[in-house]
Amino acid sequence: MKLAGRVALVTGAGRGVGAATAALLAREGARVVVNDLDRGEAEQTVAAIGAAGGEALAVPGDVTDPVFPENLISTALDAFGSLDIVVNNAGYIWNGAMHNHTDEQWQAMLDVHATAPFRILRAWAPWLRSTAKAEIEADGVARCRKVVNVSSVSGTTGAATQIAYSAGKAAVVGITKTLAKEWGRYNVTVNCVAFGHIQTRLTQPYDGEPPTIEVGGRSHRVGLTTAQIDGVSQAAALGRSGRPEDGAGAIYLFCIPESDYVTGEVLTCSGGG
Repeated sequence: MKLAGRVALVTGAGRGVGAATAALLAREGARVVVNDLDRGEAEQTVAAIGAAGGEALAVPGDVTDPVFPENLISTALDAFGSLDIVVNNAGYIWNGAMHNHTDEQWQAMLDVHATAPFRILRAWAPWLRSTAKAEIEADGVARCRKVVNVSSVSGTTGAATQIAYSAGKAAVVGITKTLAKEWGRYNVTVNCVAFGHIQTRLTQPYDGEPPTIEVGGRSHRVGLTTAQIDGVSQAAALGRSGRPEDGAGAIYLFCIPESDYVTGEVLTCSGGG
């Protein structure tokens, strides 16, 4: 168990890549704080981890709420006394041609993909800095802690109809590279995984009317046509789209001790597409 004795926080962990990541970190020995906007989904992830012999705590809530990040971090620290891994995974899509984007749409994508991770990491900073300084004074080195931010190939190469989403995901890359330089002194690695097509409810296949999800009382169209998914799969070197477990595996690489000297990097997880 590479993560025994560690405490991890995963946002957006009620479904998809987030749930798979929480389960994987728990299997490797971490105690996991599971955040999701949907309480029921968060509790299902916690129940699954518990059934597999792991330990987890559900902290449902909206990461875009300005006061929630402070509550999320304080709850994690109160429950487990430490926090060693933060995975900023929560997010959703709100697509449309650039000329149809509203200010609300633009801001919503920046809020969930850039501002929320910033606030979560800022809320973690006081405990992190004081703890690392105490460890350095006592042992000469701080325990290596990890941040993994989730971006997208839309943020690294762009994508039509996703100007706001792409801007938010590109901001995640900037946050990652800047914080890696600031927090290296505390022995914190800060890295990013940029996903290509992963099979989640945001990319579910459809023919006819697209499916929708509900976020903040608003319905958002999601999914890809079966023809689009076939095209993505054919374009990938591995000949398929990714599963949530594939995405979790990429995040996991930045959480384990073997990556303790890797920071400020962006790993593309796209099957070679």
